[in-house]
Amino acid sequence: MNTIREKVPGIAIRTTLISGFPGETQADHEDNLRWIERMRFDRLGAFTYSHEEDTHAHGMLDDVPAEVKEQRAQEIMELQGGISSELNHAKLGRTFRVLVDKAEAGHYIARTEFDSPEVDNEVLIPMEGNYLRIGDFAQVRITEAREHELLAVPLNG
Repeated sequence: MNTIREKVPGIAIRTTLISGFPGETQADHEDNLRWIERMRFDRLGAFTYSHEEDTHAHGMLDDVPAEVKEQRAQEIMELQGGISSELNHAKLGRTFRVLVDKAEAGHYIARTEFDSPEVDNEVLIPMEGNYLRIGDFAQVRITEAREHELLAVPLNG
């Protein structure tokens, strides 16, 4: 992973994981958590395994209890939440080009080039004193960081 980051500075690396895949042990889960900590993904999603027809895994015994799957997914997302918070705090004071998606609750909701709509970080820009158009790009400076949100002010010009 570090080789990719060295060769492509500024890259954002994302992944999606399944918790509770058939045969997954507690040791497998703990190994996965250590791997996530080492990789420090910019974006990570997790969902629980579900036994679906017409998949290769459907022929496997669905042997991980639902509550264990849920607990493991929650642990993955809690770990990633801390990583996300750290990565977002490193963006304080930096400038980003964002795409303005919508306006609600007194903020323009935007996203960086690293974020997918509806699932990743949002950049909140106060509407008061600012005029941005939905669908336009804007240059912003990050003023506050949260686990999955960045607050920003637009730059003039």
